[in-house]
Amino acid sequence: MTAAVSLTPTAEADGRVFSSASLRLSLAPVGPAPVLLDGAWWPRSRDLGAELPSLTAVLDPLWGRITRVVANPTHWPAAPVKVSVAGHVVKVGWFLAEQDPHELLLLSYRMGRWNLLVVPPRTTPVSAAWLMAAASDPLGTSTASRLMEEAASLRTVSETDRAVEAVWDSEGGHEARDPAARPRIPTVTAAMPHQPMGR
Repeated sequence: MTAAVSLTPTAEADGRVFSSASLRLSLAPVGPAPVLLDGAWWPRSRDLGAELPSLTAVLDPLWGRITRVVANPTHWPAAPVKVSVAGHVVKVGWFLAEQDPHELLLLSYRMGRWNLLVVPPRTTPVSAAWLMAAASDPLGTSTASRLMEEAASLRTVSETDRAVEAVWDSEGGHEARDPAARPRIPTVTAAMPHQPMGR
């Protein structure tokens, strides 16, 4: 599964992907089944005070006004307890043991709660697209931390494959890919000795 990350807001059949100069967000489609993650957010920095206003600007009309956010301080260097967003204040709770370090919990006063995977800002676009698609999958059963582990595993496999291919190419393996470059092996046919039929 892949997620498109574009420069303009996009709607997709399997979920909504929002992207602009300031916001990269992918949301799971609304459905009857409960999900572990409601989508993914790929902030450009680890400054929650600077990043949260653009996130709530998109989510407030969709989910109702976001009034509280719960985060784990592991990956956020600053831990503000209040963030001013679009004319109101969002209270921020910081929990080390209770909150997944790769997840942001958002609460709306009237509408409910949502869990977003937070894609690390320096993630490559390929990994980010995979994470955003996986977190937005309505059939997904992985936690935010589990998805991060899976993405790391996929990166390791990909890097190993590239290293093996580089060795193959450096040893002349790339020539074997081109059928015209392969030496022709002559076909050898052997005549079968004539055997008399039984008496």
